[in-house]
Amino acid sequence: MPTAVATTDNIKYKAGEDPGFARQRGWPVNAPTPLPGSILPRKRVVAYYGNPLSKRMGVLGEYQKTDMLHRLKLEAARWEGADPAHPVQPALHLVAVVAQGTPGKAGNYRMIMPDTVINQVHGWAREANALLFIDIQTGHESIRTILPRFEWLLKNPDVHLGIDPEFNLVKSRAKPGTKIGTYDASEINYVTGYLKDIVRKYNLPPKVLTVHRFTRNGVTGYRNIVLRPEVQIVINMDGWGAPWLKRDSYKDYVVSEPVQFTGFKLFYHNDTKKGDPLLTPKEVLQLKPEPLYIQYQ
Repeated sequence: MPTAVATTDNIKYKAGEDPGFARQRGWPVNAPTPLPGSILPRKRVVAYYGNPLSKRMGVLGEYQKTDMLHRLKLEAARWEGADPAHPVQPALHLVAVVAQGTPGKAGNYRMIMPDTVINQVHGWAREANALLFIDIQTGHESIRTILPRFEWLLKNPDVHLGIDPEFNLVKSRAKPGTKIGTYDASEINYVTGYLKDIVRKYNLPPKVLTVHRFTRNGVTGYRNIVLRPEVQIVINMDGWGAPWLKRDSYKDYVVSEPVQFTGFKLFYHNDTKKGDPLLTPKEVLQLKPEPLYIQYQ
């Protein structure tokens, strides 16, 4: 059931849309001044998520390349029309390390995509003047050992990073898909520290880091997350369901625990499979703070 409508100054707001609640929770946050070349908050990223080897993981792999890139272009135009103040930066968000239900040869319950697949999607992104995000689902392997494998890719100025607490199951040792994982601030700080070093080593513009979240324990110790000028952190509301549930999740897990920037994920199929409408750009922009990273799966 949807939560009660919040009221501030006699104005009724749906969950996640009350600017007074956002201010009470600490928005806007006291963050480093954006460095030259920063994407946020000047632009809004609109990304297509998935893997080209699977039609079930997201829109990136559901359609053939030409059709998929055309759809992304149309979606970006919708967002820019809804909010002309924020030019849209399109992106492809590739799941480059995929959690698995079986341990595999390394026993880590994850599969690293071949370089050929990653380079293929990077080429698609460049063809569309889009960014590439690589997404890591660690399974049972520590982010501290798996992330350095991608320096060869992250040294490119147009490549950014996503990490997924749902599939970080190092502590519980549960099989992916049977339990929801978690990231602590200490692990997120390792990732941002690593990205900071990449930015400095290769003289790059700041990196964007998306952290998916849809549960209370998906991220722990949020107050201890270190903000660095070289890395822009997006907490991306990753839950699917009816519009009221998505607004509730945004309020409870993103607005209530402010970090730096916010994102919002829209599922073409899962959000609508019970007959609910897909939220429109105009509706998502009612959220406070307004998400600056939009992801479609």
